[in-house]
Amino acid sequence: QVQLVESGGGLVEAGGSLRLSCAASGRTFSSYATGWFRQAPGKEREFVAAISARGGRTYYDDSVKGRFTITRDNAKNTAYLQMNSLTPEDTAVYYCAAALGASDNYRQGSQYDYWGQGTQVTVSS
Repeated sequence: QVQLVESGGGLVEAGGSLRLSCAASGRTFSSYATGWFRQAPGKEREFVAAISARGGRTYYDDSVKGRFTITRDNAKNTAYLQMNSLTPEDTAVYYCAAALGASDNYRQGSQYDYWGQGTQVTVSS
């Protein structure tokens, strides 16, 4: 079992930055790939970014590429999502998730075994 807790969300003006954290407890965090997803009101959950278990590979949705950076610190059992140049379209609840299985992209929610409760990100115009 892995427990995931997101933090770092909040209200920011367009053009601003936030850094989300995903703290993991339970089984060995370094065995799991970690992903970030988001869900805006009235929309389906969508993939944002993912990082392999050891951090050697990263994946981004085109909508955030060049603006968001996913990293992890396995010594701290924590993954991060640095979000820069935020726009109102980035407003959503952001979820982190952990996947034990191997994959070549980690873009599908069904690949993930554990999910956090989410943190709200609101970007004002």
